[in-house]
Amino acid sequence: MGTATISTTEVVPGTDGEGRRRRTAVTAARLLGLLLACALLALVTVVSVAVGAKAIPPGEVLRALLHGRASVDDSVVLDLRLPRTLLGIAVGAALGLAGVLMQALTRNPLADPGLLGVNMGASAAVVVAIALWHSTDPSFCVWFAFAGAGLASALVHLLGSRGRSGPPPVRLALAGTAVSAVLSALISVVTLLRPDVFDQFRFWGVGSLGGQPMSVVTEVLPFLGAGALLALGLSGPLNALALGDDTARALGTGVRRTRLLGLLAVTLLCGAATAAVGPIAFVGLAVPHLARALTGSDHRWLMPYAMVCGAALLVGSDILGRVLARPGEIQAGIVTAFAGAPVFIALVRRRRIAEL
Repeated sequence: MGTATISTTEVVPGTDGEGRRRRTAVTAARLLGLLLACALLALVTVVSVAVGAKAIPPGEVLRALLHGRASVDDSVVLDLRLPRTLLGIAVGAALGLAGVLMQALTRNPLADPGLLGVNMGASAAVVVAIALWHSTDPSFCVWFAFAGAGLASALVHLLGSRGRSGPPPVRLALAGTAVSAVLSALISVVTLLRPDVFDQFRFWGVGSLGGQPMSVVTEVLPFLGAGALLALGLSGPLNALALGDDTARALGTGVRRTRLLGLLAVTLLCGAATAAVGPIAFVGLAVPHLARALTGSDHRWLMPYAMVCGAALLVGSDILGRVLARPGEIQAGIVTAFAGAPVFIALVRRRRIAEL
């Protein structure tokens, strides 16, 4: 009997110690993976500033960054490549984070930020702005795009809001689909009746990082920062929400509050991103699955991974668009579809997409 008691007391601490060691190893592996992803992002950032349609020696690029404008090449680096690189990092991170939020809030592994009608709302507002004011200046259109994204998101939430726990995922998806269809029809009507509007809108509509001044970066950055902080603060409640509404309530999570704040974060992130560069396809859908394959479903790790992977994917896609079509370029929104689709297909074929 005494031997059995001693054996039991020895096994339990050993089991607890093994569990702690395993958790420590998992945390270390996740941290190492995040650091490697950050290193990859740093690499593509350097390449984005150094490489483009015009060949500029690395020494000239470094001199421009350190000493300012002294030649035409310096202006190419500082006025064209640097803003689009910073914008690619910010927008890619925002879309990756917004995709994680949408998939968590709707419990739909195929959801992306466009489900709220944000992309179509921004696009419709830009079309109206071009038709009425005949301006495609990015600093002018960005505010119309952001307002359209916010109004579309609010309308989707209003149509889908029922029940004490906030907008049910299925009703929210249906409302978003309906609003997007109406806004898409509005865009088609305006662009068909006004060919001049279509000529100006088509370049913005495919999603491009090029041609945006640094002022656009500074204008959207506060909204992207606020949305990111709000989203990261919801990582714990989203983990609880993944267990089901009833379990989340039992754990003390405000289900309705979490959903409302999550939708607000998606609107800020995706609205500002779409306003800055136009609708970028596939990043918000594929990146969360890539991050989940690397780190698991814990949102405390999943969100940072999605931000870094999204930024690296978008900046890398922009580099490919500039290099493959020299001396012209392929817009980043087109490249992300070609680059992201095989990644997503590979993930689907490799492992079953779990219910969220």
